[in-house]
Amino acid sequence: MLIKKVTWLELFYDLLFVAAVSKATHVLLHVEHGSISLEHLAKFILIFIPIWWAWVGQTVYNNRFGQDSMTHRIFMILQLFFVLIMTASLNIDFDAYYVSFFVGYIGLRGLTAVQYLLSAPKETAHKQETARFFGTYFWIGIVISSFSLFFDSWVRYLILYVGIAVDILVPLMGRKKLVITPIHTEHLLERFAQFTLILLGESVISMLSVLQSDHFTVSSVVFAALAFVLVIAIWWQYFENMEKHVDKSKQTAGQTIMYGHLFIYLSLSMLAASIQLLFLGQVAYIFVLCFTFASVLIYFLSVLLVFHRYRLSHLKPSLRVIFFLTGVLCVLFILNIFIVVPSHLIVAEIMLFFILFAKMTVHDIKG
Repeated sequence: MLIKKVTWLELFYDLLFVAAVSKATHVLLHVEHGSISLEHLAKFILIFIPIWWAWVGQTVYNNRFGQDSMTHRIFMILQLFFVLIMTASLNIDFDAYYVSFFVGYIGLRGLTAVQYLLSAPKETAHKQETARFFGTYFWIGIVISSFSLFFDSWVRYLILYVGIAVDILVPLMGRKKLVITPIHTEHLLERFAQFTLILLGESVISMLSVLQSDHFTVSSVVFAALAFVLVIAIWWQYFENMEKHVDKSKQTAGQTIMYGHLFIYLSLSMLAASIQLLFLGQVAYIFVLCFTFASVLIYFLSVLLVFHRYRLSHLKPSLRVIFFLTGVLCVLFILNIFIVVPSHLIVAEIMLFFILFAKMTVHDIKG
């Protein structure tokens, strides 16, 4: 399979999603009565999933069929316009911005579906069949979501997200076709790693918010320093494994990368919010403790899943290592439940866990 390179337009495409991710993460900072309400947690997920899927949809198309031609560039530029509309419409007040959000999201998905249909006649054999499959079946979710415009209240959102759910399930339904039309693994891993950097950037923004909110006191500087080392440890573990420990020649349908990274991205957004919530001290101790450790656990398990699928067999961590790391995280959580500790110490514990996680998976400790 030919080596596929990331284009400058793809990188520019990612930049417009930075604001969308930031808006989604900001929803988690709405604190009421010492916690994040179930409503805001649900809104965070409901905002985040369309962002993720809109980005994934175009990224996977580019991976299989993108040619960096003039036509392809025009479609990408048109999509950037719809990204702007969707991002400007992201708000916890869904009703007020529903139509513009709908136009932005459906515009993105519709253009991707059209690209598949236009690519089908240019391809042969299995690739033509795959392009025609996506170009046809993606319209099912789009049409279902479009019916939401005829309803109000919660029914509108139910129909919208049923359509999005169907859209997300289409690649799973067509898995047999995708296996014989494999992804360009190196290119797709690189693209998802680049979006991971965007999510890590949210943690950097949280550190800046901590420093600015407390006017560079000793406490805020120490807290930001701990958070900085935490982010570096996450970066170290993820990108060292991505660069050196995965089999980039492996040919698959790419679904573990696609769906596994949803949980990686969700947990990184949660972790970015946790940094600010811990420092501000406006959230009840038990809640912020559970929220922070849950984000770490989700990230830990989803990263293990994604990398296990593509990691070189002789570099896969043993079950002993996995159970040890899981045990360390559980012990830290339980101790913090019974012994109330300051937020600085919680960040330090998470930082040490990620350093340990990186060391034991990057340096191939087999136990």
